[in-house]
Amino acid sequence: MNVKGNPENVTGETISTLRNARVQALQRGYDRFPIFDSDAHHYENESFAELEQYFDDDVVGQMWSAFLKKGGASRGSTIMPTQVGNQDVSGRILRYGSIGSKGRDPGSEGYGQHPDFVKTTTAMDMMGIDAGILFPTPMLNLGLHPQVHVEVAISMAYARWITERVLPENGRIKTMLYLPFGDADACVEIVERFGGHANVIGFMVTSGRYRPVHDNVYATLYRMLEERALPICFHALYNWSDQSLAQLNRFISVHALGFPFYNMIHLTNMIINGIPERFPGLKVIWMESGVSWIPFLMERLDSEYMMRTSEAPLLKERPSEYMRRFFYTSQPMERGDLEFLEATFKRIDAARTLLYASDYPHWDFDLPSVIYDLPFLDENEKRRILGRNAIELFGLSEFSTEDVEESRQASKAERLEALG
Repeated sequence: MNVKGNPENVTGETISTLRNARVQALQRGYDRFPIFDSDAHHYENESFAELEQYFDDDVVGQMWSAFLKKGGASRGSTIMPTQVGNQDVSGRILRYGSIGSKGRDPGSEGYGQHPDFVKTTTAMDMMGIDAGILFPTPMLNLGLHPQVHVEVAISMAYARWITERVLPENGRIKTMLYLPFGDADACVEIVERFGGHANVIGFMVTSGRYRPVHDNVYATLYRMLEERALPICFHALYNWSDQSLAQLNRFISVHALGFPFYNMIHLTNMIINGIPERFPGLKVIWMESGVSWIPFLMERLDSEYMMRTSEAPLLKERPSEYMRRFFYTSQPMERGDLEFLEATFKRIDAARTLLYASDYPHWDFDLPSVIYDLPFLDENEKRRILGRNAIELFGLSEFSTEDVEESRQASKAERLEALG
């Protein structure tokens, strides 16, 4: 994408922050193969005013309108749960600036594109990424809302907004739509309504919630996703208000433990209760928890299972074997001990199950180099984790699973050069 004509507050901070990322992309030759980002974010709260017209629930829609009149459109909404914590690192990590929906200059390339599309693709270009999945940010806390009907109404409005306003711009941006897991029937409705959208390639559940994932109320949802070959991902987050995590007195502590905490609980419930046996074709992704927790849980569950197999009667194999059939995203990659990381990659068969994720623009985001620079991976393994695994998992036929065709390769190289 040629960024000439973009306002400075759209791309200026992004280009400044990611200038070294562009250098890495050029030096490592990312134009030679496809890179897919399985977890990137936008700040949907900057477009809260646009969501107002997409509510099917009139009552919640009126609540939303009242919130907007209080001047809360650019910040977290009182209609949604908020988190205690310092995710912004006190402003030390720069992010893209805010811009209205008509912020691009008439006559410039791409005039009329949604700002979230401009911001996202600009960052992708800087990092050498071909395509990726876009997730909300404040809405990740919506699973903690005490009113299930509000979660349903907001998630439905968001689904309509992002598919109608943001995603049609270009096939480079995909999404896994938020599922209001508090209402299983509403989840089914969202899959029915949006599962056929070209850029909806799966569905997402926020892990910070308390309804067990093995509950039979989700059987219809799991079967539907299995039949449609649409993956479901459990996107981690922290919740300092959880009674267990509330004992921690530093944000670094709750951030370190909170993200893997909920995914470990949900994954354990899913396996011990035989969901992989009941729905063997269901594609499941565990997202934004890093990878160091996975071998621990494999060993722990295997050990317990071998001593008490009667408590997991549906299982035909050890829990670790089912875990190796799941998929995991890389961010935040723990790189303190490369020998341990290499052993972890081997344990989870990373060349087949691991998906690169940047988590951009969050403060702890990872560039593609966190995978490409690992000394124990060969070139094929790097390319699989950085792109091919996701391309095959999501059935992205528009991207080559081998070397990028010449036209796409040239286009990607031109974008990298243009962003100097």
